[in-house]
Amino acid sequence: MAHKKAGGSRANQGSNRSGKRLGIKLYGGEKVIPGQIIVRQRGRTFKSGLGSKMGKDFTIFSLIEGIVSFVNIRKDKKEIRVI
Repeated sequence: MAHKKAGGSRANQGSNRSGKRLGIKLYGGEKVIPGQIIVRQRGRTFKSGLGSKMGKDFTIFSLIEGIVSFVNIRKDKKEIRVI
């Protein structure tokens, strides 16, 4: 008789964790103030441009007061500018 031992209830535990709240926080055309977060990301999907800067965890934030704009650099890359 073929038997398979029971898997137990501990097999898939540890993978249930909260999300990191990544993504675009302010879209094109919205007003920003200095220090306000525009994008939270992992890696350089979005590049910082005029009036914005990238933090050490790849977060892009505003340096000046203005309006957010997204500019296509390549097919898969965008630059974020605050004008």
